[in-house]
Amino acid sequence: MAERGGRSRERTGGRARKTYARRPARVHREGRRARLRRGWSAKRASGAARVLGLSNTRRAAVVAIVVCALAFTIAVPLRTYLTQRSEVSEQQQQRERLRDEVAQLEARKAELADPAQVQAEARRRLRYVMPGETPYMVQLPEDKQQAPNQGPAEQAPPPSGPWYERLWDQATG
Repeated sequence: MAERGGRSRERTGGRARKTYARRPARVHREGRRARLRRGWSAKRASGAARVLGLSNTRRAAVVAIVVCALAFTIAVPLRTYLTQRSEVSEQQQQRERLRDEVAQLEARKAELADPAQVQAEARRRLRYVMPGETPYMVQLPEDKQQAPNQGPAEQAPPPSGPWYERLWDQATG
């Protein structure tokens, strides 16, 4: 009897004779390359599943775990990079502010190198006068301070005693 899709050998007269079984009509219509391609890809996929012993669901779970591990591996250095990048930009802004401040202070130093400017500053800020000059002090009405005896009519005396006693008195009425 012939085996399906394979070769069979019948013994006839001491010699082996090769016979081929009939193939279904569908197999004849397909090309030989398509059969080989289909066979190899099926063998490859089934071979990988057999070797690893994994089903499609398990393979998807393994891939998901690998992707998560890669994401966690990249997350920490990425966060560090972004933090350092923002710190660098802040430091550059601070450096620019300090350069502007240094330029202003150098300009002020150049102004104060003139003795006449120093004298004008001393008169204005420290109210210095030269010998022989008569100083006048002009006090405008809004500059007057309120006299201590002219305070509000009903000013409560400052509370006495520790704070916890005052709190208890307020709470109990």
